[in-house]
Amino acid sequence: MSDTPPDRLSVNPNSPYYDEALLSRGVGILFNGEEKTNVDEYCISEGWVRVSVGKQVDRKGNPLTVKLNGVVAPYFRTDEPA
Repeated sequence: MSDTPPDRLSVNPNSPYYDEALLSRGVGILFNGEEKTNVDEYCISEGWVRVSVGKQVDRKGNPLTVKLNGVVAPYFRTDEPA
């Protein structure tokens, strides 16, 4: 397994960018220098994240998300110094 997170990753199992092995390893996101814990999907090359909006869901039961543009810096949480 690589030591760098992928360019794009999603927590939605229906997404083509979903990777259970990477998610189980623990991926953290720094967005514009701020830790985000409610990220549903990110893309480094395009510079955006999708974050959940509260507990609201759409008619299919998926969480409502908002796309934010900025600097995305993912990291593996297991690599953080203790």
